[in-house]
Amino acid sequence: MTDAIETHGLAKRFGDTRALDGVDLRIRQGSVFGLLGPNGAGKTTTIRILATLLRPDAGTAMVLGHDVVRDARKVREKVSLTGQYASVDEDLTGHENLVLMGRLLGLSWRGAGARATELLEAFGLADAAGRQVQTYSGGMRRRIDIAASLVAIPEILFLDEPTTGLDPRSRSQVWELVRRIAAEGTTVLLTTQYLDEADRLAERLAVIDHGRVIAEGTSRDLKASVGSSALHLRLASADQRARAQELVSRVLGEAILPGSDPMSVTARLASPAQAAAVLAALTEDRVELAEFSVGNPSLDEVFFALTGRATETENSEGKP
Repeated sequence: MTDAIETHGLAKRFGDTRALDGVDLRIRQGSVFGLLGPNGAGKTTTIRILATLLRPDAGTAMVLGHDVVRDARKVREKVSLTGQYASVDEDLTGHENLVLMGRLLGLSWRGAGARATELLEAFGLADAAGRQVQTYSGGMRRRIDIAASLVAIPEILFLDEPTTGLDPRSRSQVWELVRRIAAEGTTVLLTTQYLDEADRLAERLAVIDHGRVIAEGTSRDLKASVGSSALHLRLASADQRARAQELVSRVLGEAILPGSDPMSVTARLASPAQAAAVLAALTEDRVELAEFSVGNPSLDEVFFALTGRATETENSEGKP
């Protein structure tokens, strides 16, 4: 299967900030690929280079066989980008926005109108077609923004944190749109801070931190990298967390996965049978548990194990 995107040693600096430090990626055509990492990790910079909005300082990036620097115009003809913020005109109606986009892309008035109506119906916005976008909810604005990216069907769609700030229902609607777009053959490169989003949508994932890809694979691959199973402990009191961690380490060795929840402790297990020894030690030392479970590590725990920090951190990524 042909690669839609391939990068080698991609690097970019903004002043003293090294936004990308040698990013290597290969993304299969027709797939959904998730680029996962905290704010400032380099996700948006990667997207902007691939969409020809930024020039890399070093390395190469090929999009559908075209170099993003030498063949930028050809790349732009084949891709579409939906950024973190809505790009539609809030003073226009939903229908007017999509017709405007169609005309800018060379469609006739009749063709632009027909495409606008088709997209509004497909995205569940037909009833709001005649309303100004400024009256739309957050989820509706995100849907009209994605619809504007699809007036001309792209071979690759870049979605930069498409659900940031949305409520759970709106996020679910956007996820369904992404699945539908991918099912119709468009390659989707999705950046996100949300672990569950990456887990649900992406065929493969790359974890990026401080401008470097630190892990890549399927969700299952990444979870297996920190152990086949994990013990999840929910404490009755946060005051007992330090003691619980000490006892877990005594039984399992260096197996505790980093985490920020003061009421929980999670540790890798070589086998589920080890959980009994941990529970016995906690009971003997009178560390009270609210609940416990044994299961696969979550993607959140994988990220903690790889980076030692959460995904949602203060943005430090440089801006051009």
